[in-house]
Order: sequence, then structure tokens, then C-alpha cells
Amino acid sequence: MHEFSIVSSLMSIIEDYARRHNAKAVSKVVVGVGRLSGVEPDLLKIAFDTFKEKTICENAELVIEVENIAIRCRDCGRETDMGERLSRKCPHCGSLNTEIIRGQDMFLKSLEFEIDD
Repeated sequence: MHEFSIVSSLMSIIEDYARRHNAKAVSKVVVGVGRLSGVEPDLLKIAFDTFKEKTICENAELVIEVENIAIRCRDCGRETDMGERLSRKCPHCGSLNTEIIRGQDMFLKSLEFEIDD
């Protein structure tokens, strides 16, 4: 399960941000997970809950926002949110000359910290 290595890297990034902002705790972590990223949201949640124990994220809520697939047609130039569909065919002109522009990545979207006043 590669979600464990992903969460390990994510925790390093979170701890670095927390250190830079003098946070005493992280209360919320929001990540975007593309439908084509290869990351399984349920397994990511399990991995996060396992790794967060006894860290600055111990009481943090993990919010996973699943990102739809979006394509750009190189022929007609239109961008389309394809939702969950895996087709690369442009729904406007029927061309297969398209590129995926969203839905392949996983990324950290935001963090909420608790800081001393």
C-alpha cells in the first residue's frame, strides 16, 4: 500500500510548515486527490490516522477532496470537466487530440494550525 509512504512524506511537509509558523498543533489537513492519481482515499485516511499518533497532527481532521478529471482539446481548445469518466474524447468536437489537465495529482491544499497567542 503506497499510501503509507505518501502519508509519511505528507507528514514531513506538514511538520515543516508547522515549525515555520510556530504552531503547537495542526487541527485540519485538506488534500486534493485526483481520480487518476492512483491514491485510494480510504487507504489514505487509514494511513493518516495511523501516522498522526503522537505527532503535531494527533488531533487533526483529514479532509480529502476528490478532484475530477478534466481535459483540454488541442483541436477546439475547450476545457471540459469529465467528472468520473475516463474518456479522453472531446465531448464538443469528438477529437481524441486531448490532454488531461486535472485529476492526476495529489496535493496539499490547506492546513489549519493552533498557535499560542
